[in-house]
Amino acid sequence: MQTRTLGQDLTVSAIGFGAMGMSQSYGPGPDRDANIALLRAAVERGVTFFDTAEVYGPFVNEELVGEALQPVRDQVVIATKFGFAFDADGKQTGLSSRPEHIKQVADASLKRLRTDHIDLFYQHRVNPDVPIEDVAGAVKELIEAGKVTHFGMSEAAAATVRRAHAVQPVTAVQNEYSLWWKRPEAEILPMCDELGIGLVPYSPLGKGFLTGTINPDTAFTPGDIRTTIPRFEADARQANQALLDLLTTIAARKNATLAQIALAWLLAQRPWIVPIPGTRRLERLEENLGAADVQLTADDLTEIDTATAKIAIQGGRYSEAAERMTNR
Repeated sequence: MQTRTLGQDLTVSAIGFGAMGMSQSYGPGPDRDANIALLRAAVERGVTFFDTAEVYGPFVNEELVGEALQPVRDQVVIATKFGFAFDADGKQTGLSSRPEHIKQVADASLKRLRTDHIDLFYQHRVNPDVPIEDVAGAVKELIEAGKVTHFGMSEAAAATVRRAHAVQPVTAVQNEYSLWWKRPEAEILPMCDELGIGLVPYSPLGKGFLTGTINPDTAFTPGDIRTTIPRFEADARQANQALLDLLTTIAARKNATLAQIALAWLLAQRPWIVPIPGTRRLERLEENLGAADVQLTADDLTEIDTATAKIAIQGGRYSEAAERMTNR
């Protein structure tokens, strides 16, 4: 597996692993032992970058990742996140990035992850009630204490990242970025270029849509988050088929799958971009990792960008409430 360097000289595999879907969002899946086996299979295939968060589950995803990676802890980079509040029953109740809360989350995450340090600690969503300078300052203290190595931010506006970066250098920003969600190109990518920050795209395969396995007739299982997302309504799926038609054409020419073309396109955008596709199946893991070997030429990239500029993606990527928590 090739490697890439995010900000602050953090080197990771060119393609990481997003573990969220093992614990939530996509309906019933494999059991715990199967998930642990898959995470370890990823390590065996060269993946060194794993992404989780306290809110995934909540809490159980960190425990899963911690157990799976404990035997190879010195070989991997683990990213987790803070920024939400929970009640006594573990139900998410809103945002919380108070400095004292950040430090409590770090201690709890360390225990669940079975480690003595968090490699990359993201603020999951910006809390407008807490100055970002205070947030960055709290993470800086955790870094000085040896509990955290790198600071990250997720779905933050470029101006907010700049303010945080002035207090504690930001290693990576994590944003949704893919062929059907290009908003980071407007302000986030130029900022990363300027400040030397890496970008970690989540949902790089459009929550499965860009794999070509979802069509207007696909029936999602109960509990699947896509039943709540406007972009996955049947009419939107039909309209967005044009993007899959484009990927199909390129994939046939490159002897690759649609997913591999979508990931290869991301890798081609900047040398410090590291997507974190998630999966619960070994064959999909191997398919995703194969994207690192797909070479898109300048002509390929021009063809893709010219064609996608003419495709108006239908439907919001989140509910209105969830979207309001981003880009601030």
